[in-house]
Amino acid sequence: MKTTLVRFNALCLCLAFSLLLAACGNKEAEQRAAFIGFLQTRVLDKPGLRVPAPNADEKASFGDYAQHYAVIADFNEGMNKSVSQPMTQVMAKGSLRSVADLASRRDDLKAAKDGLGGLRTALDQELAKADAARAKLKQPDDLKQVYDKAYEKTVTAPAATFKEVFPALDAVFDGALAVGNYIEQNKSKIQVSGSTVAVTDPVVQAQLNKMLQDLNGHSKAINAAQAKMQTMVRGS
Repeated sequence: MKTTLVRFNALCLCLAFSLLLAACGNKEAEQRAAFIGFLQTRVLDKPGLRVPAPNADEKASFGDYAQHYAVIADFNEGMNKSVSQPMTQVMAKGSLRSVADLASRRDDLKAAKDGLGGLRTALDQELAKADAARAKLKQPDDLKQVYDKAYEKTVTAPAATFKEVFPALDAVFDGALAVGNYIEQNKSKIQVSGSTVAVTDPVVQAQLNKMLQDLNGHSKAINAAQAKMQTMVRGS
């Protein structure tokens, strides 16, 4: 009788353990489904760049997958703080309103160019950190397919678009500094008053015109890059 009881208890324990495993498996599946649904409807199906903050209930429904979304959210938060917001300051310092600014604001232009280098480094660091965190994630195939698309839209694409802006800005700052230096070197032959430029030497005038044309060409490249960035953010 005692032996039969021991076997019965062991059998019950095995059954309970099996049920526990089944329950855990179902919970993971529910969490994965909730996370996939969030990525699809709140990120992928929305136009433009959207990185919504899940509320407490949504986070709870994701389970451990909430940390997977944190990789995306942390990158965007870091990019905003270390790249997007500082870039506004760089652009303000490097903005030019007239040809006279090219000669009188060379220090601002140099500072803007130096600041641009810092932004590029910051973006590379944020992207490397996000890519490293993503590489450690363990995801079932159905989640990975959706997550990869969300990651591309919210991390890879924004980083790539920002990187397209940097060379154009570099070229503008370099061109503006070159024009400013040329005006300073030939100030006895160049008279600048607002948007009016008077040059007494035909050779100097031809060279200055060429440099200004090149600078305008670089500015168009910036406008194109900014337009692409706005399209990415707005989705249209």
